Amino acid sequence: MPWPPGSVPLMLAPMQGLTNRALRQVQYDIAAPDVLFTEFIRVREKTPRLISAVDRAEVQATAGAPLVAQIIGQSAERLAQAAVELQQCGVRHINLNLGCPFGRMVSGSSGGAMLRQPELVYACVRSLRRVVTGSFSVKVRAGFDDSEQIFSLLPMFAGEGVDFIVVHPRTVVQKYAGSADHTITARVVAATALPVIANGDVVCARQGRELLRDSGAAGLMLGRAAIADPLLFQRLRRPDCAAADPQQRRADAARYLTRLLAGYSDIFCGDQQILGKIKAVLACFSDVCFDVMVFKLRRCRSVAAFSSELRRWQ
Repeated sequence: MPWPPGSVPLMLAPMQGLTNRALRQVQYDIAAPDVLFTEFIRVREKTPRLISAVDRAEVQATAGAPLVAQIIGQSAERLAQAAVELQQCGVRHINLNLGCPFGRMVSGSSGGAMLRQPELVYACVRSLRRVVTGSFSVKVRAGFDDSEQIFSLLPMFAGEGVDFIVVHPRTVVQKYAGSADHTITARVVAATALPVIANGDVVCARQGRELLRDSGAAGLMLGRAAIADPLLFQRLRRPDCAAADPQQRRADAARYLTRLLAGYSDIFCGDQQILGKIKAVLACFSDVCFDVMVFKLRRCRSVAAFSSELRRWQ
């Protein structure tokens, strides 16, 4: 497993366009999530090299933290070949995306769309388990359009040697509408001996601790809330660690974004690309205490202006 036996792992979710190697390193340096995930790595169907050069760079290990490479694709054979390639690049842990609800992931038989073809899910899981030498996991929605579908998949996951599952308790067709139904998470935990990682709509430490208690999940996966506030991991670990006042939170956020800006400047090219990436992070800042700060940062048209504005908030 990519976490110590007996611990309750807190994981940073794989989020496309966000959880690049620079952000993962800053997140780990600030609050040390127990497990990090890559953005999904698309397994290419029509080229000799299954994993792009960009994705090969993205699987570089983050100093200090276990890294799980998440893959997405349409063919059991090519997914397995890609897993072999990734392991040759040093990857130890592989996760199969069975949940992405957007774009080509739904129009093709990959990501969440694969749930429309359970026989393909079986074939991909079986093929991957044969070649993955470290942990092998799946990140899965409750179903494609039926939230009870997950329960028909659990025996196969266990029987084929999946090590753990990450459950987002919405259907694929729901995308992110409504609320994550964690009564489904609790039922999944009760229905399988596999470790279940709860994912979806955890926005504060109190809610995360209640979800762990009420569902019996083995751990939590945090997405947008942790992207906006890495210290959420610390507050989950320490019940006595209260959230700071709004002024301190803005200062903490400004220092976090300053570190991200430096990391992005190392791996991305030009102001437009760097600002595009860091403004995508700003989209995760949903608390009203950040509204003015985010508004002013969004108006910045250069890295220098963005950096200058951040200094005003520290």
